[in-house]
Amino acid sequence: VLEDETQAGKIEYTWAGKSKFIIDHTEVDPECKGKGLGKKMVKGTVDFAKENKLKVILLCPFAKSLIEKTPEFQVQEVLA
Repeated sequence: VLEDETQAGKIEYTWAGKSKFIIDHTEVDPECKGKGLGKKMVKGTVDFAKENKLKVILLCPFAKSLIEKTPEFQVQEVLA
């Protein structure tokens, strides 16, 4: 995710075949914390999975916790 044309955060994933991917890590620059950027990145990833009928495996503790606590993020395709 960019803020003022500077990388403010990133979400790392690894493909596990053609129909699923693993969210490995989510990171927000310390100067940008508290702005909801982590949630924005996880939402974008979940939306991508829904649109493309992909399964998601959650290894990142932040993404896993956020998806479990946010009803609109919960889909059958998300695997804990």
